[in-house]
Amino acid sequence: MSTQQQDTIAPGARKHVTHPFLDTYLEYLLVVRGLSENSLKAYESDLSGFVAFLKEKRAQLENITQEDLSLYLYYLRSKGLQNRSLARNMSALRGFFSWLDEQGKLPGNPAEYLENPKLPQKLPEVLSKEEMAAVLEQPRTEEKLGFRDRTMLELLYAAGLRVSELIQLKPFDFDPQVGVLKVFGKGAKERLVPIHFAAQEFLETYINHWRSSFSPVEDKLFLNRSGKGLTRQAVWKCVKRYAAQAGITREISPHTFRHSFATHLLEGGADLRTVQVLLGHADISATEIYTHVQSGRLRRMHNDFHPRSSIKTENEHPASNLKD
Repeated sequence: MSTQQQDTIAPGARKHVTHPFLDTYLEYLLVVRGLSENSLKAYESDLSGFVAFLKEKRAQLENITQEDLSLYLYYLRSKGLQNRSLARNMSALRGFFSWLDEQGKLPGNPAEYLENPKLPQKLPEVLSKEEMAAVLEQPRTEEKLGFRDRTMLELLYAAGLRVSELIQLKPFDFDPQVGVLKVFGKGAKERLVPIHFAAQEFLETYINHWRSSFSPVEDKLFLNRSGKGLTRQAVWKCVKRYAAQAGITREISPHTFRHSFATHLLEGGADLRTVQVLLGHADISATEIYTHVQSGRLRRMHNDFHPRSSIKTENEHPASNLKD
């Protein structure tokens, strides 16, 4: 495939096309990997774009080389895609071609040595403990909507839940005997998360005294006025409203509660591995974004407890004591 051929492809002219290999792979992601609907749509969109690119260039998926993939990424960059979107596309391509290689549908894996574009290390937005307390106090708990909202906010912070996990909760996912919440994360992976006593009390009271007032028509824990499960958008609006009422002007989302949960645990002395388990991260690398918190705590501990940390000298640098 030549650069001249590539330049003839007009951005935005691609159509949503598919391929037998892609159809089988998406079925594998759904049935075997158990990907969520949103994740599946993202994979389908990115990989369908690649298949459409090949079709316009009259290229065969079975004969793709690493150079062809590099040209495709160059094409995406020429359309104005930023590094984060490029990295997402490359991740989808790696997974796709790795699977094709494992299935014996290709002579090798052309995506094996593709390098990701460098992404800036962006630290997550986190609320301070005082800000979190202020947000939690905003709902009017004497009303059913307010008590529902307070319980949701408490759970987001107490268990570090993703919003998708929160809205999928069912009443029997909470075990009041041991104070543990059963959560189904990405890929339908189950994890058990303990929640603190205050969150337990709110949740028990909501389940036993308030939830029935919503006249449930769905077996979801948190319901709207029609008795149906809350949507992601409804939770987002709820969080933004109470954050604004608490005087927080920064951009806050339900995921901010998850980041705050992890950060405050680490600040309190939890280790990274424990936080990984509680968050439901399959890989420790996903949790390492919080190491800025742990490194600061480790530095303080070193200063407090290392036997040489308390030694003070008149000369700050040992070399200054050396004679000529």
